[in-house]
Amino acid sequence: MNKGHAAFCDADHWFYDAPYRRAGESYPSALAPVPEGWRSHRSGDWLALRPLGLDLPSQGWKIHVSARLDNAEAVLGKVYAYCVERDIAFKFVPSRYLLHLRNAKYADRSASGKFLTVYPADADACRRVAEDLDALLAGESGPYILSDLRWNDGPVHLRYGSFTLRHCYDGDGEVVPAVEAPDGRLVPDARGPVFQPPAWVELPAFLKPHLDRRSAVTLEGVPYAVERALHFSNGGGVYAGRDTRTGEPVVLKEGRPFAGLAADEADAVTRLHRERKALEQLDGLDCVPSVHGAFTVGDHHFLALQYLEGRPLNTYFARRHPLIEADPDPAELASYTDWALKIHARVTEAVDAVHARGIVFNDLHLFNIMVAEDPATGEPSVALLDFEAAAHVDEGLRQTVANPAFVAPPDRRGFAVDRYALACLRLALFLPLTSLLVMDRAKAAHLADIAAAQFPVPRSFLDEAVREILSGPAADGPDGRIPAPPRPYLPAEPGDWPAARASLTAALHATATPDREDRLFPGDPAQFATAAGGTAFGHGAAGVLYALAETGDAPWPEAEEWLLARTAEPPSGTPLGFYDGLAGLAWTHDRLGHRDRALTLVERLLEQPWQSAGPDLHGGLAGIGLALDSLGTATGERALHAAALRCADLACEAAPGLKRTGLLYGHSGIALLLLRLYERTGEPELLQRAGLFLHRDLDHCVTSAFGTLQVDEGWRTMPYLGAGSVGIGMVLDDWCAYAADDRFDKARAQIVQAAQATFYAQPGLFRGAAGMILHLARTTTPGPGTRPEDIARQVEALARHALPYRGHLAFPGEQMMRLSMDLSTGTAGALLALGSAATGGRAHLPFLPPPRTAAAPEPVPPRGAVTHRNTTEKKRKQS
Repeated sequence: MNKGHAAFCDADHWFYDAPYRRAGESYPSALAPVPEGWRSHRSGDWLALRPLGLDLPSQGWKIHVSARLDNAEAVLGKVYAYCVERDIAFKFVPSRYLLHLRNAKYADRSASGKFLTVYPADADACRRVAEDLDALLAGESGPYILSDLRWNDGPVHLRYGSFTLRHCYDGDGEVVPAVEAPDGRLVPDARGPVFQPPAWVELPAFLKPHLDRRSAVTLEGVPYAVERALHFSNGGGVYAGRDTRTGEPVVLKEGRPFAGLAADEADAVTRLHRERKALEQLDGLDCVPSVHGAFTVGDHHFLALQYLEGRPLNTYFARRHPLIEADPDPAELASYTDWALKIHARVTEAVDAVHARGIVFNDLHLFNIMVAEDPATGEPSVALLDFEAAAHVDEGLRQTVANPAFVAPPDRRGFAVDRYALACLRLALFLPLTSLLVMDRAKAAHLADIAAAQFPVPRSFLDEAVREILSGPAADGPDGRIPAPPRPYLPAEPGDWPAARASLTAALHATATPDREDRLFPGDPAQFATAAGGTAFGHGAAGVLYALAETGDAPWPEAEEWLLARTAEPPSGTPLGFYDGLAGLAWTHDRLGHRDRALTLVERLLEQPWQSAGPDLHGGLAGIGLALDSLGTATGERALHAAALRCADLACEAAPGLKRTGLLYGHSGIALLLLRLYERTGEPELLQRAGLFLHRDLDHCVTSAFGTLQVDEGWRTMPYLGAGSVGIGMVLDDWCAYAADDRFDKARAQIVQAAQATFYAQPGLFRGAAGMILHLARTTTPGPGTRPEDIARQVEALARHALPYRGHLAFPGEQMMRLSMDLSTGTAGALLALGSAATGGRAHLPFLPPPRTAAAPEPVPPRGAVTHRNTTEKKRKQS
């Protein structure tokens, strides 16, 4: 789970939105008039102030000041007055709510603690300002800023980095903030959770004592050795270690002071002490870890716990859940159901034992349940982990740390919090989709119906879960319960294309916000991560309008005008790629009939350093090249064809640096560009090179025990359209229309099997079930899995993820905590996929049109070689 999505949930019940949209009450300094001779500027979480006419370097040593929630206003007042008096530019987080988010448990570790940023004119000024602020803030404290070097013991920290926002591409082809190297190149401004100045920057002498002080903190004298990291959060790490006195394995939990804040504002150290207290009260139970000791290193606190053998319950879904198969055997379903009922019974027994000691666990979920199996009998046993939120029932505390799929409604207190989580577990063991209940608890009854139809589970077991989940205060509900959900639950079934199209289209129209500048449709938090992200093809308006047009919706002039207005002057730092930036915007404008704007954006793109983009399809040269070549064909601009060929050459040169696999980020995206250029030019070398790149992606795939081919990521395998095997399969299908390769034919069949699982965790186009539907509806692979009934089964299964929104069918985005309307993760992507699967449907992704009927390939060539069809056949297909 990507916990960063949680920060985007507070501003709206239904949609991910920028945290600053729910900023709360601002600090007085943020509301004060701008000083005379100064200007202010709001950017995301920051409010910046700068003297008029002040010239600053583009980069250098800058100062960050951290603060606690309870001293932030005082710290801000002092630093504000100091900087204004001396004409020093600075910026700050303007509200307590935003500061809380910045220091929360799953906040970005590299940005945590940064409350104020001060911009000295040079290194000498930096030293003076740091000394002054250290004296001015004597006695104040704040969280340690991991990316910086702390000045003495106070809240002042320093790092080298950019002052003005410039961008470049990193090693993964992503647009990131940049600093300028001595040779004039822009390189990534590294902002990781460690102090690491650029290699060419010499550490000023005045910082050396502070670096030595930091380096002196070690584990020397501590009776435990760290062997490996298990997990990191903003509150600290969790490590596997060993007691050096006994050799016994232990788990070491770290707590950073003032960091990793929970909903009740308790920091990681406070929660670590809570955990120790709770576990000591539970001492002797075999379903919880025992406490071995505690110690402090620097100002970080550690708790040493018993190392429990086994695996977290969430890992068992990949290992034994029968719905990962295309057609699970009834015996497998029955065996799994028996195991799941035993697991729930064991977890219930463990929770009851904890309750018997008066302790509320408060954070029960799949990741906090450790399962071990008796090697002789196979019988499971469970233990509960992570008691940092636990408390005695008499305290009556509300839940402050929780997994979104198990978080209790705000009215629950005490043991009722754990009972709610146990009810969610009843459903999640069969369909791990209970994060949807955060938006609509009535979804529980729908999930229970689906689980009962799929598994031989006693209906009473599921009904008990629904009763518990739907209980609680409800003004219009009988017996103190939320009213029973309507039957049918969904306003339209995905398999009923006319009704589904109308309903999905209505949902997209209903969620448009033309009064907002930053985005037209609510989508993934990624739309707030880059300049103009709310307009982009992947997560913004361009992709939604494309999906609507592809599935037959009438033109939407107001929405198109919104997009035209926001792309008239794209902001500085707008990415150049297809799914994230200018290339996709230009292509979409042309698709919608706005050719002048398309060519204007292309001109702007070609003025940028596009040659330094990564080689991939998502944001790099492959996507840029495909857009330019398509626009060249549409407009007759030969220069665009030439630029597309240059993109292909540069992408091939940069391909060895690719670290990822698949359509959007791997070699298959380059192969797609080469293949489309081959179709236009007839150059055999382009087809051959495309085949070589497809082989490279297949080299990173593995075949499962079920005969499915998936991308091997080292710790998991991925079948999905964006970064998994299905995306590779789409390009393989098109390549095999022109040549033959036995490895490709075998891979295509195995990839079709990967798209046949009965359950996928998410519905999205690029990382979920919708992408499987798109591939199965389009593939030319012969054999089982591509029949109409196979596709219909996958379409029907998409209903598991769906929710009603204002009476319309809608789909959640990544992590399924909020709805998304965008193409990559949400409703627009589902609409496109269903449009491809509909009878006569022609909806498709850009550059991956519905296949044309082709003659059979000629005999199989050696790996990497190409056997072409005759030129007449190829030219016929081009026409």
